[in-house]
Amino acid sequence: MSSTVASPMSAVASSSSGRRSTSFTLELQSMMFSLGDARRPLHETAILVEDIVHTQLINLLQQAAEVSQMRGARVISAEDLLFLMRKDKKKLRRLLKYMFFRDYKSKIVKGIEEDDILEDKFNSNNTNKRQKLAQDFLNSIDQTGELLAMFEDDEIDDVKQERMERAERQTRAMDSVQYAEFCESRQLSFSKKASKFRDWLDCSSMEIKPNAVAMEILAYLAYETVAQLVDLALLVKQDMIPKAGDPFSHAISATFIQYHNSTEPHLLGQSASVKTSLDSPENTPPPTPTPPASAGQQHLGKTPSGALGNGGIGQDSTKSKQRKRKKSTAACGMEAQSDAIQPSHIREAIRRYGHKIGPLSPFTSAYRRNGMTFLAC
Repeated sequence: MSSTVASPMSAVASSSSGRRSTSFTLELQSMMFSLGDARRPLHETAILVEDIVHTQLINLLQQAAEVSQMRGARVISAEDLLFLMRKDKKKLRRLLKYMFFRDYKSKIVKGIEEDDILEDKFNSNNTNKRQKLAQDFLNSIDQTGELLAMFEDDEIDDVKQERMERAERQTRAMDSVQYAEFCESRQLSFSKKASKFRDWLDCSSMEIKPNAVAMEILAYLAYETVAQLVDLALLVKQDMIPKAGDPFSHAISATFIQYHNSTEPHLLGQSASVKTSLDSPENTPPPTPTPPASAGQQHLGKTPSGALGNGGIGQDSTKSKQRKRKKSTAACGMEAQSDAIQPSHIREAIRRYGHKIGPLSPFTSAYRRNGMTFLAC
């Protein structure tokens, strides 16, 4: 089982070079908003996130196809994906809960009473399709009992708890319209657009294709990858905020500065351009206002050249108001854009996540193949 990808960002570069016909950019912007990004996430950030998620899933499918060939199967099934996730206990436990709730939802749709569903969860003769499949497979590869113990473990998921708390803080200042949009965004997922998701992964061109349950897991892992990218990008964004009295504030990553200068010159470049000329307007004090020369000029709407125009009437005051409106609009746009996750935040998060030594190293994936770090497993 050999991987052909050297690093996540190099794979993203090759993936973005050949643009796909099917795109989830609009859906990803809504997902990112529901996961903690600004109300209007940047289009270029969503494109970068889409490229990363697509690259991760394509490589995950390649690894799953190799596992499927080793066991002599003709399709990629849930067992192959569970085998790849076996080393990361927390994410595997999260997936098992997802598979249980998928069975739970299926039974509700079929009209089974809620009491019967709760009894099935603790019944030894469990007939849940997905959960039984996962339990049988993990039982066949588990030699220590750690994997099977996850079915009875009710440990609180810290990552899920943090996302819920962040969503609660995010909705405090929302009005009814914004909250309705937020709720609609939280309901989006890749599994609700199964046909588009299959075309997005180009499953028709694969020799070994994933079955229906495997596609459900892949859709779940795609959403989890987006969620983890947003989680890590928000940490990077918070880390890049200068703090007064912080002795390590000068130790900003060179990679972050490189991407930030190349992609967001309006955020860092403008503050660096300072005029040093003594005769420049910035270093010259403003002129003292003088009263109008005559009442006739004031009646005609004319002001002297040295006046600031605060008391003038006519076109000059109208133009000054228009300029103020344009400046305030540009400032609001700049503020809204600075609140959103930038592509440089995503790149820096990926760089840190791939490093074995760094502030995010305890959270990196336990499954690593030739430098390719998977976010979802």
